[in-house]
Amino acid sequence: MTNTNHISVAEGKKVYFASDNHLGAPTMEASLPREKKFVAWLDKIKDDATAIFLLGDLFDFWFEYKRVIPKGFTRTLGKLAEISDSGIPIYYFVGNHDLWMNGYFEDELNITVFHKPQEFTFNETTLLIGHGDGLGPGDKGYKRMKKVFTNGFCKWLFKWLHPDIGVKLAQYLSVKNRLISGEEDVKFLGEDNEWLVQYCRRKEAEQHRDYYIFGHRHLPMEIDIANNSKYINLGDWITYYTYAEFSNTAISLKKY
Repeated sequence: MTNTNHISVAEGKKVYFASDNHLGAPTMEASLPREKKFVAWLDKIKDDATAIFLLGDLFDFWFEYKRVIPKGFTRTLGKLAEISDSGIPIYYFVGNHDLWMNGYFEDELNITVFHKPQEFTFNETTLLIGHGDGLGPGDKGYKRMKKVFTNGFCKWLFKWLHPDIGVKLAQYLSVKNRLISGEEDVKFLGEDNEWLVQYCRRKEAEQHRDYYIFGHRHLPMEIDIANNSKYINLGDWITYYTYAEFSNTAISLKKY
């Protein structure tokens, strides 16, 4: 993470962050009202957005075959395309539910996709941004799972399943398996035991950043890491409907 991405934010303009929608869970029908609410939020913020950051797990499951993507999410994908086409940059950080992204967002929506945390500066404000999965000393279950899911042979095997079988199976496992679905992520562990807090403190000891912005934990949090340094977790769009907003030099959590 040596390269720093710079975004110039003009007065009156803002940068927005959201994470963990898990569209499609527990079913497409059940998540549709949440999807409509998220699309309405996107439509609202586009008027003063300099950039939009989506920090992963937009979908509860996502896999890109060479010529096929999962059915559904038309409203979300259409709105993202509209915003991107208008010239507002969108940055997407792959989460543990959509780690099999492989070019569709870049090619079809002109969205920049990151697979690891990235350094950004907004004017003079410094940030480290990522989804948050597998960082720090904890999250051991996901770390084991990721070794399997990112294994080239396993991906090759899954690709040879017919999409009607593969996607249905993956959606079932994503909802039913706590290891994948992240249901255990919704309990606050205390500042000293939150592994993303520990990760941020270790990174802050190496280099100062004003903000550390992550998702994955499904809990809206604002925790001081050091003097003039703060960790913000974005919460989710399942229970909390929270997002973060950068304006002037400060970032704050808000609820839609």
